[in-house]
Amino acid sequence: MVPVKLLILGAQNTGKTALCVRFITKRFIGEYDHKKEVTYRCSRTVDQETVDLEILDLPFKVGFKISLESSIRWADGFLLLYSITQRSSFLEIPRLKTLIDQTKQSLVFPTVLVANKADLEVGRKVTTEEGQKLAKDLGCGFRELSVAEAVLSVEAAIFQLIRSVFQRPLPDRRSYMLTVRHALTRKLTRSKTMQW
Repeated sequence: MVPVKLLILGAQNTGKTALCVRFITKRFIGEYDHKKEVTYRCSRTVDQETVDLEILDLPFKVGFKISLESSIRWADGFLLLYSITQRSSFLEIPRLKTLIDQTKQSLVFPTVLVANKADLEVGRKVTTEEGQKLAKDLGCGFRELSVAEAVLSVEAAIFQLIRSVFQRPLPDRRSYMLTVRHALTRKLTRSKTMQW
């Protein structure tokens, strides 16, 4: 079993919890009173590989950067969610992606941008083209879907992210070992100097 840890981020009322519950149970529940973080666990088979999946769903709070950074460090991949009916949630995405890039110190971390509530076309405030352009600018995958209407779309978005996590190159073992060796050498040199 391959462990994969995903973090779902986005503004309030974008459907983060509904997406998690839809993926885990295949049922849609429209209203949530979400005040604390929840970790969902399940197993799925993706490309003949059994995945032991953990999905962390955080409540959105303005100015929660410090606690968010530890969650970002924990995660292997990210779903950035906005609502097509809520332009402010769309405008929040670049800030979240920048925080991920700064915390992970990488611009190529597995991320999928998800535009939710595609069933509410009448109230649309963000076009599909705007979402596609933002995803391209941020180097993310992109999906537009309705958590309320289609469980297969939700699964496709999460499986797309899991596949991106699988494809991410592992750190070069030799360079990692050299880094550890240099760190230990510096520490030993310092401790010898202090003893004498």
